[in-house]
This record gives sequence, structure tokens and C-alpha cells, in this order.
Amino acid sequence: MADHLEYTTTGRPHPYHLVRPNIWPLISAFAGLFFASMMLAYFPGYREALADGGTNLPFPWGPLAGVAAIMVCMFFWWKDVIYESVIEKAHTKIAEVGFRFGMALFIASEVMFFVAFFWAFFASAFFPAEAIGYHWPPQNLHVIEPFGLPFLMTMILLLSGCTVTWAHHAILEGKTQEMAKALGITVFLGFSFLCFQIYEYAHAHFGFTEGIYPSTFFMATGFHGFHVFVGTVFLFVCWLRAKKGHFTAEKHFGFEAAAWYWHFVDVVWLFLFIAVYWWGNVAGVDHTGFHPALEASAAAH
Repeated sequence: MADHLEYTTTGRPHPYHLVRPNIWPLISAFAGLFFASMMLAYFPGYREALADGGTNLPFPWGPLAGVAAIMVCMFFWWKDVIYESVIEKAHTKIAEVGFRFGMALFIASEVMFFVAFFWAFFASAFFPAEAIGYHWPPQNLHVIEPFGLPFLMTMILLLSGCTVTWAHHAILEGKTQEMAKALGITVFLGFSFLCFQIYEYAHAHFGFTEGIYPSTFFMATGFHGFHVFVGTVFLFVCWLRAKKGHFTAEKHFGFEAAAWYWHFVDVVWLFLFIAVYWWGNVAGVDHTGFHPALEASAAAH
């Protein structure tokens, strides 16, 4: 029989995967609660230290412990999922349809996540306030040149999109070793992008709390960087699985989901580069010749 079939208590086979009771979802919920609690406990001391001049900032032992707890849960939970797929062969073609819908909905939710950050950026950019001189970007701010390091980072991500597509075509043709090679290059490119972004942040001439432009810039690019990190780890796990022979031409959804995610990260970065680095830094908006508040005041008199 081509697909693995499970049996109900009646003994009749069906192609659906009924998940066995698993402790890791419950433990993961407690890990998330622990992380949130540690963040709430950490921020008051952090704000007080900033108010005192930024000296003696408390080290985030609690939040880091929460992150570690979440990572442990993810490792063991996903290890069980891989066991279901590779050893038990419980992920049938019917089950994979649900996986694809789930991954598509997850990426759609990520799109809305970034929409919020872009909304904040454009709301401030199209209608710059008096506090920043009705000009975007603020004229006293030394912004990052788009066709320097950001352009190099763009080329790196575009190349990584090509290599992950190479890996996809390789597994469709049953070339597992070639797939692993392409995945290894993709992981290296993702790691290189993160290193360049850290370098960019370290040499930026503005800090996160120094106005609306730095805040929206770091929120949008920083969360994208976090997604690059997640995607790189995702692809690294796929690389390890490819080396172990977990993927075949007929069964490789774990990698396919990672490839979808990586292409999503690429597209978001292209929009970031055009909207934030280029338009937001070079073109911008200048309302210094027309102040709505001043015009309204003049009209009233």
C-alpha cells in the first residue's frame, strides 16, 4: 500500500494521522508563561537603570532562562514529530494537505505581523510631526546608506533564495547529496546575513530610543533579522535531516515548509530595502513648506 494507513478501534483503515497524547504541548505552554513572567519581572529594573543613565543594567537571566526552556520544548516536541514522519510514516498525503494549509496560514499571520511595523513606519514617514521638523528622515539624523552594506545583504538573501530553490529541485530529482550541498550553502548565506546585520547595528549612528525613526527602523529590520535567524535554524535542521536521508522525492514536506518560510523572508527583505533603506533614507518626505497646524492657525485668524 502506497500510503501508511492507521486503524481506528473498529479496525477500518483511514489515511488520517491521529496524534498520540503528548506532554510537550503542555510543557511548552508553561515555558511560554515562564518566559512572559520573567520578561515582566525584568523590564521594571531595566527602565529604572535607563532612567539612572544606563549604568548597571540588569542582566536578563530570567528572560534567557525562559528562552532556553522554550528551545528545549521545541527540540523534544519536534523530535517526536520527525519520529512520526520518518519512523512511523504517519504523515500521509492526506495529512500533508493539512500541514500545507497550516504553514500557509502561519505565513499569512507573519505577513500581518510585518504589516503592523510597516504601518508604523509609513504613518510616521508620510506625516512627519513637528518634533522631527516635518521632515523624514529627520534632518539631524545620520541614516544608513542603502547602496552600501544593505545592498550587499540584499544580494546575499537573493542568492540564498536561489540556492534553496536549487535544493528543492535536487530533492525532486532524488539527488539527496546535491540537496544537502545546496542547503549547506543556504545556511552559510543566512548566517553571513546575520553577521552583516549585527555589524550594521553596531556601527549605526542612532539608538533604538532616540526617536520615531530609530524605533521603527530597528523594529522592522530587527524582527526581520530574527526571522532570518529562525529560517536559518529551520534550514540547518533540514540539512542535518538531508544528511541522514530523511527526505525523498515523494516525501519532503519538512524541507518544503522551510523553503516557503525562507522565500517569505526574502520577499519581506526586498520590501524593507526599497521602503525603509532606500525610500525612507534617501527620498523621504519634506513638509517643511506646508505645516497643517500653522496653515489652520493662519486661516482662523
